[in-house]
Amino acid sequence: MSNANGDRPQRLALIASRGTLDWAYPPFILASAAASMDWEVTIFFTFYGLPLLKKDFDAAVSPLGNPAMPMKMPFGPKGFQNINWNIPNLLMGNLPGFENVATTLMKKTFEKNGVATIEELREACIDLDVKMIGCQMTMDVFGFTKDEFIEEAEIGGAATFLQFAADSDVNLFI
Repeated sequence: MSNANGDRPQRLALIASRGTLDWAYPPFILASAAASMDWEVTIFFTFYGLPLLKKDFDAAVSPLGNPAMPMKMPFGPKGFQNINWNIPNLLMGNLPGFENVATTLMKKTFEKNGVATIEELREACIDLDVKMIGCQMTMDVFGFTKDEFIEEAEIGGAATFLQFAADSDVNLFI
């Protein structure tokens, strides 16, 4: 698909700044969808989004402070699964292991509904030639090294990303 001028493929520039399980999905879903439509796609991973490029990562979800997060059970009878568990922040923040429980339930819900894992989506992006840039400044601040990241990740600064973003049809900050 060409841009409005028809002289080049459409381009999508994404900034991924969050690395929790629920925030890891949008950049990879959008990138893989656009790339499958023959768009050129670059994702700039910065701050808490940078760990999404690590060879080994285990994204978790934090329901604390997210009142819109549904807490439904991915198992049991339909009536039980349909209950919307509105759990107060006070309880979530003070109950040891609650984040692990929420992460496990979300992963089971994704699996039950046939949603690809983050690793599968990231691999699809690699297969579709999505360019992934890890923020050099963030690496320096958090003490990461290049060998912690997947081979396909390029390391660069904001200027590297901005060169692509300047000529993009769609720019999103996630």
